[in-house]
Amino acid sequence: MATVFLAGGAGYIGSHTAVELLNAGYDVVVADNFSNSSPEAIKRVEKITGRMVKLYELDIKDNSKLAEVFRENSIDAVIHFAGLKAVGESVQKPIMYYRNNIDTTLALLETMKEFGVNNILFSSSATVYGEENKVPFTETMARGACSNPYGWTKSMMEQILEDAAKADKDLSVILLRYFNPIGAHESGMIGEDPLGIPNNLMPYVSQVAVGRRECLTIFGNDYPTPDGTCRRDYIHVVDLAKGHVKAIDYILANNCVEIFNLGTGTPYSVTEIVDTFEKVNGINVNHVYGPRREGDLAELYANADKALKILGWKAEKTLEDMCRDSWNWQKNNPDGYNGKKETLA
Repeated sequence: MATVFLAGGAGYIGSHTAVELLNAGYDVVVADNFSNSSPEAIKRVEKITGRMVKLYELDIKDNSKLAEVFRENSIDAVIHFAGLKAVGESVQKPIMYYRNNIDTTLALLETMKEFGVNNILFSSSATVYGEENKVPFTETMARGACSNPYGWTKSMMEQILEDAAKADKDLSVILLRYFNPIGAHESGMIGEDPLGIPNNLMPYVSQVAVGRRECLTIFGNDYPTPDGTCRRDYIHVVDLAKGHVKAIDYILANNCVEIFNLGTGTPYSVTEIVDTFEKVNGINVNHVYGPRREGDLAELYANADKALKILGWKAEKTLEDMCRDSWNWQKNNPDGYNGKKETLA
């Protein structure tokens, strides 16, 4: 079976994708610098699947160390997860974001070229649609203006990959535009474990529920939506991971440059998320409403028809599944992978 290299593969989406690839029969090699992840995640991937993962600790920007991985393994395809991803931090530290996210992409492309590896999937984001495009977003829309450096790095990396494929007809590229991944593996063994204060809604909700945080602030309840709170296209991380397997199947069989939205096509509001989490798990989530957060749009959701038509993929898990699995992970791992203790914030 083919071997897939996961750059940044010990993180939230990477670890779940590793499980699904292994279950589908692929061999998996992971490299990660553990700046926002844990090697424990890969140990648990091995327990879940009963299969081994070759794991390297390195910075993807380091061409020489990356070359060693490619030299030691016969790699058929690359999935590029190796990026910093906190919107607020990117505004505070733009140079760090541009340096890390773009350099990892260039290092991967250079090393792939050197070793004759011609297939790459890139974990992109719905943020590249910007504010100009109207929902639901379709892959034929032009990239828009991003509201933060994190978004711009995703947009720039898409452009770099498309330009590389245009110049090298042997290079196949699939850009996977994620919407809002939440949830965890149903085993409760792997899940989202952000360092410090979570930037995303679901881990914050879960940490309030488990007692690590005192209260959730919902930013804005005066948006032009049914309940006044922002609506997003939340997708179960296992559905998302299965989308990567379908994309690997496709890229190994087709010379291509393609873009796919990975979302459900159904938006849920922040209030709906909190209410559903409380209902399915029978637990209270202390929350208050605060002012709007700069840069938040009222609604973001996908048209995912292309992924269904070409890849044969669609999201199958419900919002209840997402909330139940998120809590199952958090209650079994109240302090994450490494039992990190933090002061409440």
